[in-house]
Amino acid sequence: MTSSSPSSFDSEQFKTEQRQGWDSVAQGWNEWWKTVEVAGQKVSDRLVELAKIKTGQKVLDIATGIGEPAVTAAKRLFPDYANKAGDNSNDNGNRGHVLATDISSEMLTIAKQRAAELGLQDIIEFKVADAEMLELSDSSFDAVLCRWGLMFMPNLNTALVRIYQTLLPGGRFVCAVWAEASKVPFISFPLNIVMHELKVPPPPPGTPGPFALSDINFLQNVLYSARFTDIKYERLNVTFEFPRVEDYINYTKAVASAIKTMLSKESDKRQEEIWNIVTEQVRNNYTTTTTTTNQSVKMDNECICVIANKY
Repeated sequence: MTSSSPSSFDSEQFKTEQRQGWDSVAQGWNEWWKTVEVAGQKVSDRLVELAKIKTGQKVLDIATGIGEPAVTAAKRLFPDYANKAGDNSNDNGNRGHVLATDISSEMLTIAKQRAAELGLQDIIEFKVADAEMLELSDSSFDAVLCRWGLMFMPNLNTALVRIYQTLLPGGRFVCAVWAEASKVPFISFPLNIVMHELKVPPPPPGTPGPFALSDINFLQNVLYSARFTDIKYERLNVTFEFPRVEDYINYTKAVASAIKTMLSKESDKRQEEIWNIVTEQVRNNYTTTTTTTNQSVKMDNECICVIANKY
């Protein structure tokens, strides 16, 4: 893997397609986020812990999607939020502030709804923004977080330099990325089946995607080149579970924009055939019988949490 994308790669076109893709599956995320966050919360909690976030700090969340780990960070800044929902009489600035950005306005709509339901709307500000072109003041955040978003950035060096600039001296950047595809079946298993059935070749090395930063040595080197220091990482198991095979399949249909795009060119009959193959393979490889008529899905996945400092 190299630090830049292939020479024929159009980063601006990629970002446009990413924005459109995330917008197109936002409704699916709105339907399924509670199920997914049962596992995802573990990662958000760990990122906030590693960032050592505390009351009074300013936090930036890059590629927040449905609002994570921004919501988790806001709860850390505002521990009594559950008892203060809707109370605007206190100075929230003394508790701290979270700015959550994402390239997709539709995903941010979901994030805003979550924050409002939790009474955190005065703690978290949401903004549509490209992480590679953050128009923010230098040295303005105590911590920057990013959960499963860094891998999709076509100009990674540019994004990391900008993130570094926004941090205060002594600040921390903490992110989560996925390990190699074979260790993340939750995403790779159905994707590989669909690609095989449609004879779609794998993307060229260096192309942004869910597993683009699975090489921790590469990621560390890019962070060092952006002037970060004292870079450390840890591996975390994330287990996703669904009560039925059909639930996992419906989730994947709803939120997997890459699969959705590939199948959109096929007939309804062919799409059904492929989904039947995916369903059968999931049933054969990742199910546990819970009753005589039901099989639940359980998938263990490896996530890498990385901590980098600005001194």
